[in-house]
Amino acid sequence: MAATAGAYENLKLHITPEKFYVEACDDGADDVLAIDRVSTEVTLTVKKDVPPSAVTRPIYGILGTIRLVAGSYLIVITKKKKVGECFNHAVWKATDFDILSYKKTMLHLTDLQLQDNKAFLAMLSHILNVDGFYFSTTYDLTHTLQRLANTSPEFQEMSLLERADPRFVWNGHLLREFAAQPEIHRFALPVMHGFIAMHSCSVNGKYFDWLLISRRSCFRAGVRYYVRGIDSEGHAANFVETEQIVHYNGSKASFVQTRGSIPFFWSQRPNLKYKPKPQISKVVNHMDGFQRHFDSQIISYGKQMIVNLVNQKGSEKPLEQTFSKMVNSLGNGMVRYIAFDFHKECSRMRWDRLQLLMDQLAEQQDEFSYFLVDSDGKVVTQQEGIFRSNCMDCLDRTNVIQSLLARRSLQAQLQRLGVLHVGQRIEEQAEFEKIYKNAWADNANACAKQYAGTGALKTDYTRTGKRTQWGLIMDGWNSLIRYYKNNFSDGFRQDAIDLFLGNYSVDEVESISPLHIQKDWKFLALPIIMVVAFSMCIICLLMAGDTWTETLAYVLFWGTASFGTLAIIFYNGKDFVDAPKLVQKEKMD
Repeated sequence: MAATAGAYENLKLHITPEKFYVEACDDGADDVLAIDRVSTEVTLTVKKDVPPSAVTRPIYGILGTIRLVAGSYLIVITKKKKVGECFNHAVWKATDFDILSYKKTMLHLTDLQLQDNKAFLAMLSHILNVDGFYFSTTYDLTHTLQRLANTSPEFQEMSLLERADPRFVWNGHLLREFAAQPEIHRFALPVMHGFIAMHSCSVNGKYFDWLLISRRSCFRAGVRYYVRGIDSEGHAANFVETEQIVHYNGSKASFVQTRGSIPFFWSQRPNLKYKPKPQISKVVNHMDGFQRHFDSQIISYGKQMIVNLVNQKGSEKPLEQTFSKMVNSLGNGMVRYIAFDFHKECSRMRWDRLQLLMDQLAEQQDEFSYFLVDSDGKVVTQQEGIFRSNCMDCLDRTNVIQSLLARRSLQAQLQRLGVLHVGQRIEEQAEFEKIYKNAWADNANACAKQYAGTGALKTDYTRTGKRTQWGLIMDGWNSLIRYYKNNFSDGFRQDAIDLFLGNYSVDEVESISPLHIQKDWKFLALPIIMVVAFSMCIICLLMAGDTWTETLAYVLFWGTASFGTLAIIFYNGKDFVDAPKLVQKEKMD
């Protein structure tokens, strides 16, 4: 990759009351980025222009700028941790950030505006605290090896920001001002969100690098219950591209898979029930978005093998039937479909039955192959198609299946590269097998935390190859936390994502912000009535009346009142959950 295309690695931030100066400290660099704190103008200058009175600190990258109620803010990376090396390019995880206000005081704001500004800042901090922001100043992390091998010389000359895949640049909106000025592109660092594991491994005394990269799409991004299905552009919720890479003796092999929500218009709004019923939209033409989704998938990845893991009975059944029907009506030879009722097949801990699915997919997997380039840079094989797996959330079941498909591909790659002898199996390489399973389980946890708010379920199987009692207990605990978050904090999480990605822009002249939508009095009154009635019921039980009939009458009265109120709350469940305020999700679906 051309050295000119990289981003600056060593930066110093100098702050004066008038300007922010970002100085490039790489060898031979003299560039300084000057950001005017009043006019917000961004220009290039040189080191001698930085006033000696400036307050100086090291930073590791500029995430971008955003406008809030108080004006503009600069977001910078203040801490990073090395993940490893990808073909001699350092890859980092951003672990801490700072949000700096252009304005020196907040005196120009009313109390209400101050409150709003604080709420928006809390949202940004929340997103930045979600683990999983990765970057490299010299390597393009947003593309697969196969995409990078099929590029033009012009592409190689581009800056990292210009050439990055916009689906996987999470700070694309924050860098929009930088994108418009090519001369400052070396200060613009594309950051991806997802998961990266890098390991140096050894099998049969042969050393190779094994990498796992999951790239989360920033299109139709959001939290579990508020963002399902697709949008009109065909972008699927929770879309993740996962690439597994092997680097041995100069040869590189890669196997890519995707996951994404069932690609038509459906929703599953939280309503206090443990599992809200999924609703398939009756008012839109599903085929439009469906076709757009697969057209773009075919352009990006070639043939599509859909692996649908949802239940084929109960509330998930209509989703499976609709998906199957739509693939048939699409009538595209490039798109194939297989349904596997994961929960039914693997019920009562019969996890060995996953082999049934692997056997069904084996021929297809051999046909798709994988990408391989030899030590001379010559492309030996290309990956001709992709497995697009999904369950309801595209988290737990999906990750289990993806790890099995990736292992089968890795087995073929390591044999071809001469790392494994003929007849040897990865499962028998205890040391590597442990690294492999733990990385895939960590991948599951990262994707789940980012989408559902807790770690993944079923990771005991991914880590150990067995389903354990302790794993079931942990799944129960995670499910409880998911229930709480999905009902009582996901509106805030969704708002935070929409603000960060630019789906919502703060309008300074807006008289009343959407954060102040008042709830109807009954939503405040009913929970109070329920708590009072329940407390009275307990008090009557503890402080018995003169006769047991009197006690019973009181207990029955207050018990009925508390259960009646609870029933009304559940009946109107949708109005009691924490809903997003910034972007009307109902209108988007």
